[in-house]
Amino acid sequence: MASRSLRLLLLLCVGLLSYPDVSGISIETDNKNVKAEEFKEAILSCKHKFSKGMSLRIEWKKIQSQGVSFVYYNSEFTGDLRGRAEMLNTGIRIRNVTRRDSGTYRCEISAKSEEGQRLGEATITLTVLVAPTTPVCEVPSSAMTGTVVQMSCKETEGSPPSEYQWYKNGVALLEKTGTGSARAANITYTMNKKSGTLLFNTVTKNDTGEYFCEASNGIGLSQKCSVKRMQVDDLNLSGIIVAVVIVALVMVLCGLGVFYAQKKGYFAKESSSQKKTNYQSTSEKDFKHTKSFVI
Repeated sequence: MASRSLRLLLLLCVGLLSYPDVSGISIETDNKNVKAEEFKEAILSCKHKFSKGMSLRIEWKKIQSQGVSFVYYNSEFTGDLRGRAEMLNTGIRIRNVTRRDSGTYRCEISAKSEEGQRLGEATITLTVLVAPTTPVCEVPSSAMTGTVVQMSCKETEGSPPSEYQWYKNGVALLEKTGTGSARAANITYTMNKKSGTLLFNTVTKNDTGEYFCEASNGIGLSQKCSVKRMQVDDLNLSGIIVAVVIVALVMVLCGLGVFYAQKKGYFAKESSSQKKTNYQSTSEKDFKHTKSFVI
């Protein structure tokens, strides 16, 4: 039994010596989360500690939801990076980056040595920062006091997402925090800098003015929409009452007119006159028929 175990151990050792060793190697990167502004350059670092005489095979891949695609293969760049990227030893410099370059990249290096094949990889995330575009603002041109009014401001190109600041007559509006200057100003609105909404629960005449919104995300210049004026007026109760009275009077007069016409028999005369006309038409037809029969 012992001799059999010894033979198995010897065969295992011979097998290990007969096949090349495949072991992992350490690949380092200066930055695992690279951020670069759009249309500028980005460097994806990938470093190793092999000697210069070793034969290396370098590949770069982009990991996407639909699968993995080659970025650098067989000593040349492929796809969108062709003509825009260059190798920095085993790293990559991408010129004129666009938002489509955002994603996860993987550096893969394999090396042959006397001990066998060695493999290593490093994963890097590239985020392309995009300046905001001109936001779209919705501001009502008019409103009645006491009503609910909501203004909106939105742009969808910025990365990271933009925050929004509303202005009235060129002055930045305060956030309603319930304390400090915002509370002392007796603010009648709620401003959400994340969503870009400006909500008036009960708008007043003091809210009349010229409004615009500014979008910013720390990348490039902030952008603002065109100025729009909102006019707030009191509800004209006297005018509404007068209009209601006039409509009521017209309806009463119409009713009295119909009642008077019925009482005088205008509708009955019209009916008898119509019957008489119908009777005459029928008589004429009968006369013509009889005349033709006699002939």
